[in-house]
Amino acid sequence: MVQPLEMPESGSATQGDLMQATVSAVHRSATHSFSKQPAAEIELLAGLGVRGDAHEGARVKHRSRVKADPTQPNLRQVHLMHEELFADMADEGFTVTPGDLGENITTRGIDLLGLPVGAVLRLGPDALLVTTGLRNPCTQIENFQSGLLSTVLKRDDDGSVVKLAGIMTVVVSSGIVRPGDDVDVSMPPAPLRPLERV
Repeated sequence: MVQPLEMPESGSATQGDLMQATVSAVHRSATHSFSKQPAAEIELLAGLGVRGDAHEGARVKHRSRVKADPTQPNLRQVHLMHEELFADMADEGFTVTPGDLGENITTRGIDLLGLPVGAVLRLGPDALLVTTGLRNPCTQIENFQSGLLSTVLKRDDDGSVVKLAGIMTVVVSSGIVRPGDDVDVSMPPAPLRPLERV
């Protein structure tokens, strides 16, 4: 696992404090397929998500959420995962590559799961994302590879469920994102709230 960020009470913290965080891959899918296809770049649209992706929109697009209430705001516009997770999966005998688990952006060198609600991620020169919550690991992960769900849904020492399948964000400033782009983080004002299922 990536080591947690040293999170200040408020203000700005770039990943240079640990190592430079970068985008390692970007993906999109025009259909509700589980995996997403790699792309040379993706365009993030403020208030909507990834142009041309099935989850693009101001209102919820995930099918289970649409079925429950299609008027909900879309707090899951862009899904990010850290590529270090794939090495952990490989240690447990699974082969998973960027985009396989449906993320739009794969990162390197940043503890996404350690970010609080409301953290601002700058990707490349223009795009800004705000963290909204954790991806809830679902049975589609198990259907992708038998046994894989147990690598992203664990329990810690006190028995609490730990979700490792990435984070969800909304787009607040449009921009193009490409592999190799830097990722910088600005923390929200205190008190910081940990990410929860969204």
